[in-house]
Amino acid sequence: MSLKEMLRGEARAAPASGIVSVVDHARGREGLIPLWVGEGDLPTPDFIRDAAMGSLAAGHTFYTWQGGVPELRAALARYHSRVFGRGFAPDEFVVTGGGMQAIQLALQAVAGAGDEVIYFSPAWPNFPAALGIAGGKPVPVLLDFSENGWSLDINRVEAAITPRTRALFVNTPSNPTGWTADRATLEALLDLARRHGLWIIADEIYTKFFYSGRHAPSLIDIASDDDRILFVNSFSKNWAMTGWRIGWVRAHASLGQVFENLVQYSTSGVAEFMQRGAVAALDEGDSFIDEQVERARHNRDRLCAALRATGRVQLAVPDGAFYLFFAIDGLEDTRSAAIRIVDETGVGLAPGTAFGAGGERFFRLCFNRSTDQIEEAAEKLARWAAE
Repeated sequence: MSLKEMLRGEARAAPASGIVSVVDHARGREGLIPLWVGEGDLPTPDFIRDAAMGSLAAGHTFYTWQGGVPELRAALARYHSRVFGRGFAPDEFVVTGGGMQAIQLALQAVAGAGDEVIYFSPAWPNFPAALGIAGGKPVPVLLDFSENGWSLDINRVEAAITPRTRALFVNTPSNPTGWTADRATLEALLDLARRHGLWIIADEIYTKFFYSGRHAPSLIDIASDDDRILFVNSFSKNWAMTGWRIGWVRAHASLGQVFENLVQYSTSGVAEFMQRGAVAALDEGDSFIDEQVERARHNRDRLCAALRATGRVQLAVPDGAFYLFFAIDGLEDTRSAAIRIVDETGVGLAPGTAFGAGGERFFRLCFNRSTDQIEEAAEKLARWAAE
């Protein structure tokens, strides 16, 4: 047996990123417009960096609280109170090494080997991959596409539940589709979870990137204190902190020690100077978020209009997040097509094949970029599609 064959089967089966394969093909190319990954083009704002650098200069380089420094947990409570209009307690929050670790800890808490978790596809591929590595079984339920928007059939979700089902993974607004559950859909999902005794892992990282109000509908708005919901989130998108790798779990305060223990036995906590930057992000960053959302709204509208005008592009204008998930008539192999598009136009797209069932014929484009870049990309893609 080779060394690889001696590894756990779940580790060997971890899929290579379908996005990275296209990125690697054209990485560093001159004139590239890179719209393939899920981050904006703005660096972390000065007020956040200054807070982190001040903490680093002050020597905050030692082990710290497993659940997060008290100041950051209090800032998370203040931020949630501003957004959702009610009180939150600091001990509802545990700081993690990014949104990805928040998801991993939530999965460790509710599902194990052989357990099933339902999610809605097309989907960000990291969630089902993380569950598979842990020995669980990700169960996709397909979202329905029309040019009026993506939608979820609750009956299809219920039909996917088996005796092995432990949780629903609910990402809204969605990466990559922009599907955003309305209040009635969230109520139906919560009712389903209550009736079947399921946990919900709620990924609401894009809740502020919503184009019909101050924030997207949230399970926070309708849940009771004793509902089995774990909220996972990140500083990456709202505050341009993708490279920092800092996020949080919000759970009932009675679960706090469990999640602190899970942090202890994985990363042993997040660097204090990073957490000090995160405090500044929460307390001083509302206007920065608002500016990003308005820029994204403008870019979304410009992009959708240009592509629809070709008569060859199928898309639903996304209600939330900052991605356009679109198909071009006659193209089925989107990985090969993404290579052609970047070679012939210089626009980097993520192939829909990377996002699982239901995404195969689509491309994902991140429009949280400079307006000049988006307008240039819209022109080039429209010309390519028309030709």
